[in-house]
Amino acid sequence: MSSYEDRLKALRAQLVRQRLDGFVVPLTDEHMSEYVGAYAQRLAWLTGFQGSAGSAVVLPEEAAIFVDGRYTLQVREQVDGAHWQYESVPQTSIAAWLKDHAGQGARIGYDPWLHTRGWVSQATQALALKGAELVAVDTNPVDAIWPDRPARSGAKLVVHDDRFAGQSAAEKRAAMADWLTEKKADAVVLSALDSIAWTFNIRGKDVDRTPVALAYAIVHADATADLYVAPEKMDEAVAQHLGNAVRVRDGVNFATALRDFGGKTVVADPERAVAAIFNHLDEGGATVLSLRDPAVLPKAIKNATEIAGHKAAQARDGAALSRFLHWIAVEAPKGGLTELDASDRLEAFRKETGLLEDLSFDTISGAGPNGAVVHYRVEEKTNRPIETGTLYLVDSGGQYRDGTTDVTRTVAIGTPTEEMRRRFTLVLKGHVALARAIFPKGTRGGQLDVLARQYLWAEGLDYAHGTGHGVGSFLSVHEGPQRIATFGGGDEPLVAGMLLSNEPGYYKTGEYGIRIENLVLVEERAIPGAEKAMLGFETLTYAPLDRALIATDLLSGDERAWIDAYHARVLALVAPQLEGDAGVWLQAACAPL
Repeated sequence: MSSYEDRLKALRAQLVRQRLDGFVVPLTDEHMSEYVGAYAQRLAWLTGFQGSAGSAVVLPEEAAIFVDGRYTLQVREQVDGAHWQYESVPQTSIAAWLKDHAGQGARIGYDPWLHTRGWVSQATQALALKGAELVAVDTNPVDAIWPDRPARSGAKLVVHDDRFAGQSAAEKRAAMADWLTEKKADAVVLSALDSIAWTFNIRGKDVDRTPVALAYAIVHADATADLYVAPEKMDEAVAQHLGNAVRVRDGVNFATALRDFGGKTVVADPERAVAAIFNHLDEGGATVLSLRDPAVLPKAIKNATEIAGHKAAQARDGAALSRFLHWIAVEAPKGGLTELDASDRLEAFRKETGLLEDLSFDTISGAGPNGAVVHYRVEEKTNRPIETGTLYLVDSGGQYRDGTTDVTRTVAIGTPTEEMRRRFTLVLKGHVALARAIFPKGTRGGQLDVLARQYLWAEGLDYAHGTGHGVGSFLSVHEGPQRIATFGGGDEPLVAGMLLSNEPGYYKTGEYGIRIENLVLVEERAIPGAEKAMLGFETLTYAPLDRALIATDLLSGDERAWIDAYHARVLALVAPQLEGDAGVWLQAACAPL
């Protein structure tokens, strides 16, 4: 099956064999992960779409692919519109589309290991309006026709030392056991890979860019636990680290174990545990409490060790990025550089730290119009030269044992236009407004989102992505539950110790993209005379902003002062790590406005 058209035809033929009139193909795995292993890249294999979020529906005569605003341009470049309809979420949903497009009495298949129970309920109700039904499959039809589907990773688990974690796995399990006792529950099922990694202080190499291992876990109210993992992934060091209170079991026995909780009360997270987990618990006679995974919030609220580690990682990463920005300032105007050249060089600078474990995501290296593709991923066929008179956007990050980084810079190659400078400065003003925000405890990220958009909105401009996401500690670069967004989240109260990104942007289709991203730490703020407990942000990412793109006449005095203070901090942290021409360049790049 050399073409995507052939694959679509083969899937339709397989659906006939399985007596199905349609099938839903999400981009996720059995753990509801955002980034998944190669074995779970069903959507990419079927359609050609390379983004990190999306779903598809295949019916006998039509098919649709669903993506959000980050991928509006990308999906049209990668997925053939002759065979696929492009649908935008949240404006529509798979359930709504199926209600309008599924035939009377149709049997629409889904894999219960790839969807939440809430999604199943929503889709079932929508299809019932057409007299159609949602059918759980035992064999995923995409897997049945994927001849060279990659095997699951067999990489070994690794210990995440307490000197990075700041809290032992035993202490985390004890806190979880206390929580279970409070909820009058016997056990909790952990299926989110980052929750398992955090709870047991282990990491893995089963997913590119995210240091997690394919596993499931059940933590009991007596603080013992069962870890379900492929036996070949274990070694003696990990076994000793886990200790006798953690029983290591073969991952193939996980589903059976869920059916052994008859008469007991078990917690499962309706957002992170797939429908199949609930189904097996129900079949076994367990009483199921639908509550949020108890690792989610403490994982998001970094302890003092994690905060210190993150700051060290940011200082190191900021120096690598600053070396890159100096390099591109010198080399790009000469001509001959491409997006791939730049992303490779940036990775090399990070590797030169000697502490890089991996990138935290595939670098977004977007020149000119490719910078307007929000989650662009460069490959040979899209690789553009970085040309004079354009903007270059680079969004990148590193995975270090002591922290995870994520930073975006936009730079002018040659002389930028006045429009580029004006719109960059509008984005910068929003970035500064959010960075300087003071807000009462209990404030949600969604309440702050407008601060970053206000100056763009005033000129009829906007961006189709959230303003901020949580970030893990040597874990997922996109971590919940906190977000700064007006849609798709943003309702979690911000708490001191949470890490988020601050990344407003602007994208002019076919011409250029602008994004400015730093990571920030929520911290308590003492305000003289305050009648409420207040919070603010400490910026943790340090690398220079492109002065050529800053229209200083659009800035207030307070904004100028913030930028100057930010650049002074860049010099203090980064300059001691640079030598020679790079150090001289940084002094000029960070000069007061």
